[in-house]
Amino acid sequence: MDDLVRGWPLWAVFAGFWVIAMLRSNATYWAGRGLRAGGGLTRVGRHLDRPAVVRTEELVDRWGAPGVALSFLTVGVQTLVNAAAGALRMPLRHYVPATAVGALLWATLYTSVGVALWDALTGGSWWWLLVVPAVVGVVLGATRWLGRAAGA
Repeated sequence: MDDLVRGWPLWAVFAGFWVIAMLRSNATYWAGRGLRAGGGLTRVGRHLDRPAVVRTEELVDRWGAPGVALSFLTVGVQTLVNAAAGALRMPLRHYVPATAVGALLWATLYTSVGVALWDALTGGSWWWLLVVPAVVGVVLGATRWLGRAAGA
């Protein structure tokens, strides 16, 4: 392992990953709930009171917790599932335990396989965690700015 996790107890790395997963998933859930707060003010909000959505809310209320927990074993899908759970108003009494279990699964994967894979791919260099998001942010920002400038 590299300098970031070398010397750290395994439980501390695991706990750190679990906290990260909990914070991210709950933030995404509440962002999904924010779609509801806008109600008819947003394009999406206008469709959230349709009968099909109400039936889906009932399904999510009843069976959504296993889906939320298992979504943490996927890449990319978990964000959509957490946002959908929020937008469909999944009760917190079901969501919080499901996301806690999912975060345990995610932390287990990243503490073991994730750290080993990162070390194998980058030689243990963690500075990529800062550089890659910064480059992506600059590219997205420039693309958006150039798109607006071209449209004006």
